[in-house]
Amino acid sequence: MLKACRYCAVACVLLAVAGGPATAQFPPGPEDQEQSSSKAKPKRTTEPSAATINGSWSGELNQVGSQPYRFDITINAHGAETKYPDLDCAGRLTRVGSTKSYAFFVEVITKGQADKGGRCPDGTITVARQGDQLAVGWFGSVQGNTIVAYGNLKKK
Repeated sequence: MLKACRYCAVACVLLAVAGGPATAQFPPGPEDQEQSSSKAKPKRTTEPSAATINGSWSGELNQVGSQPYRFDITINAHGAETKYPDLDCAGRLTRVGSTKSYAFFVEVITKGQADKGGRCPDGTITVARQGDQLAVGWFGSVQGNTIVAYGNLKKK
């Protein structure tokens, strides 16, 4: 009986010791990664320099499936505004994000809204400095139709 108790005790010790390395064989799960990443240093954000995109820009946007139209955008530290002189529309932009090369805006039309009889829907705008020009991409949806426009603007 004493011999059986010893075997049982040795088996328990071996199981306890062997259990630790067994858990190390499995990769960490998402919960483990979240915990370890929350302890890491916060990443430094790299936004496009305000000086590179700030200012008044003008040019034409090419809308897929339609005629080009004039487009003006003014970006400053307080926000951004758009004007579509050919469409009799204007909008206000809210910066929602940026990367090292791009700035992303949500546009709310303040004059000439499509849902109030005008010609312009709300949308999103992405801008990037391209040499001495500002590359612009616009995306939106009207009545289930996807609308895409793009162009290069020159500083006024």
